[in-house]
Amino acid sequence: MTDTAPISTSPELLGPTRTPEFEKRLATRYRKERNFKLMGQGAIAFSVAVLIFLLVNMFINGIGGFQRAELEVPIDFVESGMTGDDASLSAPGALQGLELQGIDDVVQFYAERELGEEGAAQLSRDAWRDVALALTQDPSLIRRTETFYLPASSDLASGLAGEGSPEMQALATELSGQGKLAENWDVGFLTRSDATSPQAAGIWGALKGSILTMIITFVLAFPIGVLAALYLEEYAPRNRWTDLIEVSINNLAAVPSIIFGLLGLAVFLWLFPNLRSAPLIGGMTLALMTMPVIVISGRNAIKAVPPSIRDGALAVGASPVQVVFHHVLPLAMPGMLTGTIIGMARALGETAPLLLIGMRAFVATPPDGFTSPSTVLPMQIFLWSDEIDRGFVERTSAAIIVLLLFLLLMNGVAIYLRNKFEKSW
Repeated sequence: MTDTAPISTSPELLGPTRTPEFEKRLATRYRKERNFKLMGQGAIAFSVAVLIFLLVNMFINGIGGFQRAELEVPIDFVESGMTGDDASLSAPGALQGLELQGIDDVVQFYAERELGEEGAAQLSRDAWRDVALALTQDPSLIRRTETFYLPASSDLASGLAGEGSPEMQALATELSGQGKLAENWDVGFLTRSDATSPQAAGIWGALKGSILTMIITFVLAFPIGVLAALYLEEYAPRNRWTDLIEVSINNLAAVPSIIFGLLGLAVFLWLFPNLRSAPLIGGMTLALMTMPVIVISGRNAIKAVPPSIRDGALAVGASPVQVVFHHVLPLAMPGMLTGTIIGMARALGETAPLLLIGMRAFVATPPDGFTSPSTVLPMQIFLWSDEIDRGFVERTSAAIIVLLLFLLLMNGVAIYLRNKFEKSW
């Protein structure tokens, strides 16, 4: 039996271990942690404040873009002598038929009767089209008297806003006091296309062009990007060629967007010279820009799938292809959709590539399909922001609101799909 050494009970070992120096270092560490936390909270608060300021500023400036100055004009169609039945007014060529009957002169006559010669002169040149369109939508109007609210000219709209010449301001004040001129909600802003007058301009042509362009971008970029990520991560051999492809994809993700516009101009428009400014060409160009982002995010999502998933699937008899498409791909899909959201949001706001393929043209009618001339929302905003007329400034802010809402809707759908495919292991 061996003797054990007695446990030392010296004051040096039994004394306090939290020395003043230790307490000072601990307090310094806690202070740095608090400061770091406050800095993070401050950064978040600053970001939220900037976002709120941006949205409020856009809303205040853009609320006027959803309104337009309108003149009240009652029209007695029975007295005017215009004719037409339900069948003829609902036919495809009804507008041309009404124009041949002189509906523009009828509108001008009743405008002069109601507003006076000076006030009728400030009616928009295309105001008769609103009346003709109302007749085609409701043919019964031609058998009675109806009051229309027709767009005023840009000069009278500026006078109503307190700008422009003193004469226009005085006329606007007079008509407004009589209840014949007012700022009304312009529902047609969402259904009309571009026009030379801000009173007649709408956003539907650019919005439809953006929708068609984004469809082409998604249909091309998403499946090709996902398949490329699967091949590079699961099947491609590790050699110099694979390394070169990976480096090229990473570099393409950082290439300025205008370079892709030059590529679209040199390749796509050379192959399809008659499709200049078409959503098909725009979507193909933006797909080239979006694809590297989807490939990189897809590869990272595939790497994040645990190896045990693959091993377990192989252990129960699944083939390598079944492992990839039945197990790895569904688990990696949320990450791939995250990259797709980022890429599509970037593509939606691009203007530089689309400038080079001609999508900045003035398009007065909505595109009929993927091969029709069109423009997109960012390009429409760019064109309107370059106009001198104050009315286009308000239309620009309203178009920005529409673009933000479209972006939120598109991202909301993508986030819903991501959450639907998301699984835990």
